[in-house]
Amino acid sequence: MSVDITEHIVVNALGVLDNPNVAGTGTLVQTSDSLTIDARTLADAHASGVTAINVTLGYTMGDFDPYPHTLREIETWDSIIATHHEHLMRIDTAADIAAAKCTGKIGIIYGFQNAAAVEDRPERVATFARQGVRIIQLTYNQANQIGDGSMAPGNRGLTPLGREVVEALNEQRVMVDLSHSGERTCLEAARLSRQPVSINHTGCRALVDLPRNKTDEELRLVASRGGFVGIYFMPFLNASGHARASDVVDHIVHAVNVCGEDHVGIGTDGTITPIDDLDAYRARLAEHVALRRQAGASAAGERSDTFPFVVDLRGVDQFRELARLLEERGYSSTRIEKILGRNFRAYAETVWGG
Repeated sequence: MSVDITEHIVVNALGVLDNPNVAGTGTLVQTSDSLTIDARTLADAHASGVTAINVTLGYTMGDFDPYPHTLREIETWDSIIATHHEHLMRIDTAADIAAAKCTGKIGIIYGFQNAAAVEDRPERVATFARQGVRIIQLTYNQANQIGDGSMAPGNRGLTPLGREVVEALNEQRVMVDLSHSGERTCLEAARLSRQPVSINHTGCRALVDLPRNKTDEELRLVASRGGFVGIYFMPFLNASGHARASDVVDHIVHAVNVCGEDHVGIGTDGTITPIDDLDAYRARLAEHVALRRQAGASAAGERSDTFPFVVDLRGVDQFRELARLLEERGYSSTRIEKILGRNFRAYAETVWGG
């Protein structure tokens, strides 16, 4: 029996709301005020069946002063939602995800991909929480004051400040996201946290040995403590760099085998509106990859000849196609519904409340 995703909650645990075909998009550092949220962006999001998206805001990398830049980013997203209030709503609780589904709106979850804006003041976590931030990823690929990212050579784990930040996140009921973290940082944070933690967008290192993918030990620990693992639609899912939809399914299947069916979902790390002219995009890709390397922000597996998305799993049908492929693998409709969104909602209820 086919899964009708229009009847179910679909949560993208890390995604982008943007029309990437507008001139000026695709820069090295994508700031929220440079996003194109136009009629096509909104129509495509609605057509896809997505219920809620964890969008990246705040400081991730670059020459910005992290704290004031992050505050401006929150204001920008508040303005975006106010402008498009007929289409968008901010998600503060797990119940808001269901409300978005019922009202036909796209839920927007405020999330960071780097906790650098906390600086040396863990009390800022409370400030961010009051402003609607519900997910804070501890590190990007590099090291920061909290711990090491996946590309930091030292693999030093959490710093003393990092331990304080995890405790502050628990106190404020903000999700501790361990995507992009180094292995020791991930394991130590998962063990320290009093609440379940997440890896919102990753792959499985047992299948492809790249630093952005997580080991079975990391996956198993996060799941064993009630957490959530989202599989991305990224080139790191295939050793060649040319990931296909079948690779996404392979990594989901492996994650389910390691974590159990109640702890796995999706975090695509991409847009819903697809890039229309792939040839033109390919010509710009080499420059973009070179700039990320120069900035020290790239991960092993990022190459100029590979797209940072899965070519045959994009556009408005990406979630329907994934459901179809999982069904072909023998997954039940109940298991597919969990992966598409029910698992994230259950995890959100544990951390944020109802």
